[in-house]
Order: sequence, then structure tokens, then C-alpha cells
Amino acid sequence: MAALDRRTETGAPRRQPVLLAFMVFLFFAWGFATVLIDSLVPKLKGLFSLSYAEVMLTQFSFFLGYLIFSIPAGFVLSRLGYIRTVIVGLVVMASGCLLFIPAAGAALFPAFLLALFVMAAGITLLQVVANPFIAELGAVESSHSRLTLAQAFNSLGTTIGPWVGAVLILRGGIDVHAQNASAAAIAAARRVEAHGVQVPFVIIAVALLALAGAFWMLRRSSAPAVSAQMASFRAVWALRNRPRLMLGTLAIFLYVGAEVSIGSVMTNYLMQPSVLGLPAERAGKLVSFYWGGAMVGRFIGAFVLQRLRPGLVLAGCAVCTTLLAVISSFTTGEAAGISLIAVGLFNSIMFPTTFALASENLGTETPNGSALLCMAIVGGAIVPLITGAVADRMGLSTALLVPALCYVWICIYGVLTARGLAAPRLPAAGTECFTLEEMIAGMTPDKQHPPLIDDEPRGSEFPNEEP
Repeated sequence: MAALDRRTETGAPRRQPVLLAFMVFLFFAWGFATVLIDSLVPKLKGLFSLSYAEVMLTQFSFFLGYLIFSIPAGFVLSRLGYIRTVIVGLVVMASGCLLFIPAAGAALFPAFLLALFVMAAGITLLQVVANPFIAELGAVESSHSRLTLAQAFNSLGTTIGPWVGAVLILRGGIDVHAQNASAAAIAAARRVEAHGVQVPFVIIAVALLALAGAFWMLRRSSAPAVSAQMASFRAVWALRNRPRLMLGTLAIFLYVGAEVSIGSVMTNYLMQPSVLGLPAERAGKLVSFYWGGAMVGRFIGAFVLQRLRPGLVLAGCAVCTTLLAVISSFTTGEAAGISLIAVGLFNSIMFPTTFALASENLGTETPNGSALLCMAIVGGAIVPLITGAVADRMGLSTALLVPALCYVWICIYGVLTARGLAAPRLPAAGTECFTLEEMIAGMTPDKQHPPLIDDEPRGSEFPNEEP
């Protein structure tokens, strides 16, 4: 570790703006690549005649990576440092993108799932390293500005991605099974259409490998030392007695699941005659407005969150998303389509706000809490499967009630944190764990010691403890 620290203390500080520029582009690249899955879902469903539950295995294969690779990514970061971990993540992600070539050649659905899983492993590595790396690339006072800039470019990638995906992936339509066509004809048509699926991912792979080469050239540049306090499975498990964190982890799980579910079914939903009746390419392009709303909402949210309690803002947005999903479920035509697209606007602040609320006041346990919250992104694998199963049995409109229910819990969590839901102290080493009564007490607002608000000094959340 000492050798690593010496290495990170050397180099040319003037290269840090270049590193920052590359990291900002990195946020754009993984946002662009991740959201292409929304275009991939309707295409693969048509190519392989899949049910909604079956095609949601695409999201399952991708988001499963967050559960499996979040903590190992911390180990890699502790061994290699920031820049080299970025390089590894880029190469792994590019490898996943290049696996779309044999998947398209074989025209096999499991091959596409493998490619997505490998791509997710690389993105998980990048996500674990990116936020703390950008925060450290400059003065502490401007860290929030740098992170906001990076997140804005990530949102830009998720806004442009569906439009490009619609043009390159959905232009030929989604159904290759012509009536009375022979099995050989269907197989030939499937290979032709599968070839178009690989194009955007190959382009992304080339860009990622070029970016990895650029980072390799800058590997001796000055970069912050990596904290020795890294996440581990045992340390993460020890956080189970932190109600604010654990309930926030559930909120992250459900939020990501709801967001991904809506983005995944939106193209097929807008194609329905009872909604907008659009062709696949036009419906896919409208998904850009769903993700673009999230980008706009982040700028609005940054202003609002400075003036209102984050928990109340989170609860208010969750109420709006719940109502919009329910309205879309029970209406038809433009009302159904517009209300579902509008969900993206109120999705915008949910992930960063929930993440911040759940990890607040963790102190030295912050790396472990962050790892737990990153693992909760696996909700993007589980909830879409449930949504797909409901869609197969009861239709897409009814399936929208699944993400609506997810948003209900996020509203509850926002209210709980606004009322002072606190994380109890972890017992010291060698002492017994908290009792159920003590955990419940930690989840209940303390009337004698009201929760801190933004205009009060930030001290310890425990009255009998030194700040």
C-alpha cells in the first residue's frame, strides 16, 4: 500500500484537468451504454418470440452484476488505485460490448445475456471508482460542482442513448416472424436483424478501448491515494443494525427496479393501439424524453433541495411518480403515454437523494455503507422480472402498478427521514448486538431531541456524544 501511496503522490498536477475531462466523458459513456438496453428489450422480444418475463432476463443479467461485483470492485480498487482500476473497468466493459459480435452471429438469446453480464461487471468497477475519484480531483470546496457536472453528462448519455438505439436497433421493426414463413426463413431473418443489434455496442467498445489507452498514457499522473478503509462482506453485514441505512437500501432496490421496469416496457407500451399505436422506432425515440426528463429534473432538484428538507422532496417526488404510473395504468391514448413519460422528471432526484440520506452520518463506515447501497441496485434485475410476469398475465397497463407500489415505499422512506429516522450507534467490538426495542427506538423520532434541520449546526446525531 505504501508503494501505491508513493506512486499516487508523484506525477504532474497539471494533468488533473485532463483526467477530470476523461472521467466526465466516462460518465457519459456508461450512461449511454446502459440505457441502450431499453431499446434492446423490445428487439430481443420480437427476435426470439419471448414473453415479457423472459425478455426481462436482459435486465436481470445486467443488474445482477451490481450484486456480485460491487464488493470485489472495492478490493480491486484497493490493490490497483484509481487510474488502473478505471483501465480494468473500461477493458472489461469493452469486452462485454464486443461479445455482441458472436452473440449476433449465433443469434442466440443466452449469448446476448452473457455479453450484458460481462458489460455490467466493467460498469460496476467504473461506478465504484468514479464518484470518489472525481471528488478527489481538485479542491474539496468544488467537489459537489465536479460531481454535478459528471452526473449531468451521465444524464445526457441516457437521454441520447434511446434515440440512437431506436435508429440503429429498432429501425427494422421488432417482429421477424412473418406469417406462414418457414423455420429456415425465420432463422435467416433473425440473423440479419441480430446483426443490427451489435452495431452500437461495437462502436461503444471502440470508444472505450480508446479511452482506456488514454488513461494508460496518464497512469503516472498525480491521483489521490486510495483509502485503506475498503468494503468487505463482514463489515457490510455488521451494518444491519442501522435502520436508516437498511431501509434506504430497500428504497434504492425498489427505485432502481421501478425506473428500469418502466424504461424497459415503455417502447412496447407506446406501440399498443390503446396507447399511441406507434411503430417501434418512433416509440423507442420517445423513451429519450423519459430519460431526458430525469436530466432536467436534476437541475431543478439541485435548486429545490437547497431550500427544502431532502426527505420531504423525496416523498413529494415519489407521490408524483406513483400517481403518474397509476394514471397511465388506468387511462388510454395520449394521457396514458404522456403520464408514463413524465415519470422520468420526478425520478430525477430519487437515487442521489436516497443514497445521501441512507449513508448520512456513517463516518468511517461510509465505504461499507456505499457498497451495500450499490449492491441494492440489483433491484433493476428483480423488479423488472416481476413486472414482466404481471404483464404476461394481466397486460402492460396492469404491470405498471408494480413500479407504482415501489414508489409508495420510497415516499414512506422520505417521510421517515424527514421526521428524524436515525441510525443507532453500532455496538463496540465484543459487545452484544442491539435488541429489537433499541432498533425500534432508533427508528422513532426523538421528541426530546428533535432532528437537525438545515439551518442548525451539524453535530453528532446522538445527544450524549461529543460532536
